[in-house]
Order: sequence, then structure tokens, then C-alpha cells
Amino acid sequence: MYNIKLWKTSGHYDNYSENMFCFNIENEEYALKPMNCPGHCLMYGVRPRSWRELPIRYADFGVLHRNEFSGALSGLTRVRRFCQDDAHIFCRLEQVGEEIKACLDFLFFVHTILGFDLHIKLSTRPDKSIGEDFVWEKAESELKRALDECGKKWELNPGDGAFYGPKIDIQVKDALCRFHQISTIQLDFNLPSRFQLKYVNADDTLNQPVMIHRAILGSLERVIGVLTETYAGKWPFWLSPNQVVIISFKPEIDDYAYSIHRKLTSLGYTSRVDDDPTVSFNKKIRRCSQSLCNFTIIVGNKELENKTLSLRTRNNKQINDKTIDDVIKHFENLQKNYSVSDDLDF
Repeated sequence: MYNIKLWKTSGHYDNYSENMFCFNIENEEYALKPMNCPGHCLMYGVRPRSWRELPIRYADFGVLHRNEFSGALSGLTRVRRFCQDDAHIFCRLEQVGEEIKACLDFLFFVHTILGFDLHIKLSTRPDKSIGEDFVWEKAESELKRALDECGKKWELNPGDGAFYGPKIDIQVKDALCRFHQISTIQLDFNLPSRFQLKYVNADDTLNQPVMIHRAILGSLERVIGVLTETYAGKWPFWLSPNQVVIISFKPEIDDYAYSIHRKLTSLGYTSRVDDDPTVSFNKKIRRCSQSLCNFTIIVGNKELENKTLSLRTRNNKQINDKTIDDVIKHFENLQKNYSVSDDLDF
């Protein structure tokens, strides 16, 4: 929450106030922050900066509030309160290319793990803009070079950049073939000017830094919503809230089932024992299948005697006579490799 004076300095009060939650406290007007950038400008400006300090990077996994119209709200993909993996980088113009490349590398690393098919657009200078021509040309050139070097397909969106700088927009498609804006990399020549941000150059002159807005996931709620629809309950093991259910063939084997459960939970895996005495063994198996858990571990007399266990995957692949150490090693590989399939060979 910031005093309204900050939002007037940044320009958000004049251009975005209808989407902000504003209120009065002791005759002072305040607003819940809809974005982090003005606050990061304050942090940069607390003291004089040297060219040797740049780039300066601030990251903020904070809560944001935006007063969206009720008709625009949609599940988790469009909400009024959300968390954003926000970052702002203050750098010299000649550092823009290197910083953009690092942002893209980070972005592609994360989204490759999540399995998203990315649609990348570069939006360039609109008719109405601020900033000098050579700065825009340099910035757009660096963005194009970084996108070309990343090896991904991208589209040019001429004239659709913000008035304060060009941007890279990343969209993903959900299971219903709807596109959602998630990641963004945005250059900003406006806020450094509004907040009079400077750094002392090597020749003792004062220069204005370039500001880069960077969100890899954007709204965490939106990403969770898209992932939920994409996987339709069949979460990959490393992301699953329902990794393992353990079933014993009869109550006398429950102690062995619980020893496996304790071992798995001590290593951070999500495990539970279905020991409901009112439900038959076969019904427990069906119930596990319906719950879409990644693995059902089954223990009977043979497994108790040999200190082994049997597994059934969500795709009904049966795996027998494995030790708990074999299973843990397999789970570790699924997590380490961010595997989408649980059926990798042991």
C-alpha cells in the first residue's frame, strides 16, 4: 500500500486509477499496489548510483490488487488479487541485450519444465511514444537480436509496443485453445524519467538508466489455472498433490504400509495409507484409479515377507517386486527430470 502521491508521480493515478483500490486513512489517500514498478523505482532512488553498480535487479514475489470489472473476471485466469513473480532491472543502454538474453534464458528454462507451447511476439514503437529515436532503435535492435539468438519462433507486432518502450509478450494456449498472456519482458524509458532516476557515468556525467520489467510466470494464479485445465487432474509426479496411495491387502499388513508411508513422507513425497476397514481391497484399488494418483503401492503377504512392494501407475502399468530404495530412486528421477510421464523404466 502506497500513498497516492507515488501513483501520481508514476502516472498510474491519471491513467489507471479506475483499476486501483483507493481509500482514505486519516485524511490521506492511499492505494493498494496494482504493480511493483513504482516501489522499485523508490528503492533505486534512495541514494546516488554509479555506473559500476549497474545492472541493479529487484525481484518481488508480492501480492497485487487490481479492480477488474466483474465481467472480466474468470476463474483463476483473471482475478482481483494475485501474486506475481515480478522483477525490475535498472541497467545502462549497452547492457540491455545481455539482460534481455538472461531473461529469455530464464523464461525458456521455466516454461520448458511446465511443458507450455509458447507464442512469442515482439511489439515495437507505436505512433505516440516518449524517448529519443536512437534509444528506441537500439532497444528494438537488441530485443530482435536476443529473440533471433534464442532459436525460438517469434512474430513481429509492429506499432503495438507501449508508449514508454518495446516489449516481448509471451502467450500460452490452454486445453480449450484459449490464449493467455503470462510472461512479459518490457523496456521502460518513462518511469526512470518520471522518478528522475540517474547514475553517474565513468566521465562523471549523469545518465538515465533503462528499466526492464520482467515477469516469468506473471500471475501465479493464472499459470495454476492453465496447468489445471491442461493436465485435467493427471498431474506429473513432480507437481502432483496426490503422488502416492498405499493399500495393504489385509489389516495385519497395515504396519508395513505405514512404515513405507513414513519413509516417503520423510523425504517430502505426498503419501497416504488407505486403511478404511469398511471398504474392500478391490474398491480401494478402483478409488485410487478414480482419484488419478500417480502411483498406487500395494503390499500383501509376499511383499511383507520379502520387504518389497508392488506399484500400479495411473496408466495401469503394473510393476512388481521392487524395494523401497528402488521406488525412491525412481521417484527422485521423476522429480529431477521434471518428467511428464510416470511410466519411465526403473
